[in-house]
Order: sequence, then structure tokens, then C-alpha cells
Amino acid sequence: MLSKKQTLLWEYVESFVIAIALALIVRTFVVQPFKIPSGSMRPTLIEGDRILVNKYVYRFEEPRAGDIMVFKSVEIPQRDFIKRLVAVGEDTVKIKEGKIWTNNRLLNTPSIFRDNFYYNRGDYGEEGKTVAVPPGNYFVLGDNSGSSLDSRFWGFVPQKNILGKAFFIFWPPHRMRVLQ
Repeated sequence: MLSKKQTLLWEYVESFVIAIALALIVRTFVVQPFKIPSGSMRPTLIEGDRILVNKYVYRFEEPRAGDIMVFKSVEIPQRDFIKRLVAVGEDTVKIKEGKIWTNNRLLNTPSIFRDNFYYNRGDYGEEGKTVAVPPGNYFVLGDNSGSSLDSRFWGFVPQKNILGKAFFIFWPPHRMRVLQ
């Protein structure tokens, strides 16, 4: 038979183990924090911002143009990237005079697409070139077009590489907000 002290200690250990297990489950399957390492998403996200990524949302809804996505790098699978979704499988993309056109229509929602100038760079972003996104893939761009390695250079992100949708900046406190 356990003493009161042993019973109390066992309850604490049991509570601690359950808390750790729940935290690991939440981080693995539901929400995960990430730190922004570069300026490729300026002005939306800046170096050092810490964000939360919903890893569950795309089980219930399809990604849409304008979503800020975290994904495994196409070239270096050990690295995670964050970019804005421009087009999904079977869409066409063209960068013309600094603006993005999908399926022959000007992309202007969210407002970052209207306000930004997108440079024609890389094999998939040449001036006047229309690119067809293969089914099951995505075309993503950094908000800081002049300083972003993105789909213009390395092509498409396969659906299997998607980790989730960024939805909230939680650090630093003065930048705390829901992402659009």
C-alpha cells in the first residue's frame, strides 16, 4: 500500500506525463509554432516573427489563393518554407507588368496581390510566360518578390509537402495579429 506522499507524487508524475503527451499530440497534428528566418514574406512577416500554423485545416477545406502556407522545401526536404499561395492544380499563372494573373484574370484578393509588385524571375516567372500548375500541386510566391526564392525558381509544391496554414503572429507582442 502506498503512503499519502507516494500517492501524491504518483499523481503529479501521472499529470505531467499526460500534459506532455497532449502537448506532443497538439503540436504534431493540430497547431505548431514556427519562427520566420528570412525577409521573403515582408511586409506581412518579418525576420524573428513567431507564428502559429494550423496543421489540421486542410483536412476540411481546400487551400485557396492568398493562404499563407508552410511546407517542406521542394529542393531541401529538411527545411520548412513559408510563402503565399497563388494558384492550385489545374490553374494557370502569369506575371505581367508586376501583377499576378491566374486563369487569365487579375489576382487582387487579398490586397497584398494588388499592392505588391511581382518581378519576372526564374524559369517559371519569365515575362509573358503562362505556367500551368499540375494537379495536386501549388504555385507559391513570397510577398517580398524581389527577395524570395519561390515557385518562380523551383516550380511547384506537391500537396504532400504542405504542413499547414499560418494564421497568427504571437511574438513579438507588438506584432501580434491574425494573418490575412
